[in-house]
Order: sequence, then C-alpha cells, then structure tokens
Amino acid sequence: MSTFLLLLIGIPIIEIYLFIKIGSQIGAFNTISLIFITAFLGILYARYEGFNTIKSGMSQLIKNEMPIYEIISGAALAFAAMLLILPGFATDVFGLLIVFPPTRRLLIKKLSTKYPNENKKKQDFINGEFEDIDEDNDRKI
Repeated sequence: MSTFLLLLIGIPIIEIYLFIKIGSQIGAFNTISLIFITAFLGILYARYEGFNTIKSGMSQLIKNEMPIYEIISGAALAFAAMLLILPGFATDVFGLLIVFPPTRRLLIKKLSTKYPNENKKKQDFINGEFEDIDEDNDRKI
C-alpha cells in the first residue's frame, strides 16, 4: 500500500477520533472555537516566520552566498501553513512543530542526512594536457 494512500485515509480518521474525544471533554462549541483559534494564530506566526526567512535569505544573497537553508525553510513554512489551515488537532500540532525554528531546523537536518547529496564531492584537480618544451634541444648550432 502506498504511503500517500495510507496518509490520505489515516489522517482524517485520526482527526475525527480527536474531534470526538476532545469534543466530548470540552464541548462542541469550544472544540470548533479552538480549531479556528489555532488555525488563525498558527497562520499569523507562520507569516511572521516567513518574513524572517525572507530577511535571512536576502542577507545571504547580499553576502553572495546561496540561501539553501532559507529556501528549504520557506517550503517547510508553506507546508506548515497548509497544515494549520486544515481543520484538526493533529495537523495543527505538526504544523506548529514545523513553524517553530528549532524544531524546523531539527527536521530539516534529519531529512538532509536521510537523503544525502551526491554532488558534494569536491575535486581538487584540473584535467588537462601538457607538453614539455625544452629550449636547449630546439636550437640549431
């Protein structure tokens, strides 16, 4: 069974279960209010972190460095915002974990070691041909 299909079926089941459990404890209105409040505050914080990421990326560009972490971080923030918009408690928790910089940095580090970049091999030589020219042998006496 594919991972995508498993997530497509599993996430709504987990969310419905959490809606029922939390709703039975705090009430339906409070549950719905909590979902909207976490989505609203999470998106505001994701926007704030997004602007910080853009500022950091611009400072990297000014230094003539490639803002690789900032690009990956921006994509992670977009994914986190999508998770926060989706109604549910489990998606909100994962979205908030991605939005906070320490956990986002840890997640990106974990994924970067899981999928290493094979183009990082540095070559310390230059290919080429050479011809040894001896000036003494070329003179005619």
